[in-house]
Amino acid sequence: MAFDKKPLIRALLGYFGRCPTPTRLRWGRVLGWLLPRLLRSRAHIVRVNLALCFPELSQNQRNVLAQRHFHLLAQSFVDRGLCWFGTQQRIMDSVLLTGEQHLQTLLEQGRRIIMFAPHFIALDAAATRLTLFLKESATLYTRQSDADVDEVVRQGRGRFNQVHLISRHDGVRGLIRQLRRGIPVYYLPDMDFGRQGSAFVPFFNVPAATLLSAAQIAANWDATIVPVISRLDPDTGQYQVTIGPPVQDFPGDDDPISATARLNHLIETEIRTDPAQYYWVHRRFKTRPEGQVGFY
Repeated sequence: MAFDKKPLIRALLGYFGRCPTPTRLRWGRVLGWLLPRLLRSRAHIVRVNLALCFPELSQNQRNVLAQRHFHLLAQSFVDRGLCWFGTQQRIMDSVLLTGEQHLQTLLEQGRRIIMFAPHFIALDAAATRLTLFLKESATLYTRQSDADVDEVVRQGRGRFNQVHLISRHDGVRGLIRQLRRGIPVYYLPDMDFGRQGSAFVPFFNVPAATLLSAAQIAANWDATIVPVISRLDPDTGQYQVTIGPPVQDFPGDDDPISATARLNHLIETEIRTDPAQYYWVHRRFKTRPEGQVGFY
């Protein structure tokens, strides 16, 4: 008989959702110390990414940056309990939202909206907070390999209002169906999904396989790109989610690759404000141009 892990997962995340903020932060610090020691392959990926993107920094500076990154990453894991099991009021108090007037104006105008959300570690907190603001939204969802974990994650991410979790199997087509209905789409633009639908676009001056979907959808469906930038203050446990003004004249006369390069530059600019906040544990440069040796 298979062991049902759901009650254990819910109990743990529920505890994190209810415990006082100082306790939540202590768990984040402990887990942040453990993560690079337990997940050595991920620690290696972080080191490689930081060396590629910040060659101007010394090894010691990158080590400090990696340590802070794992602290922030661990806190974001703990805080899934806050997002998925905490009270609505506590979420509102802990995840501060600014710039929502940009979304409201576009909604009132009946515009199609792509919420352009790069992989900052506060991504889940931002998504939860936006579902409290938006009556209906959609995002891509990758099924978890463990069915028990998958059920908890799906329920957590669809907790407030109506959230359409679009399977990656349906891909961009599923998102476009929602976009055409006027549903704002929460779009994560910066993972390496291989060559299909991608081009090698510079990211910190390194060619990175980058999906062209955002530029193509904006051009073909008259959709507006609205940046969503999220950060975590590890000292207070508060998140700041900033909705930026729409990207102007996008894609304009640019071809999809040039337009995507503009978006990559936007992401880079936000990362440089506080580099540890970006999700460096993913293999952003996994796919390489023909003939180039892999980095990892």
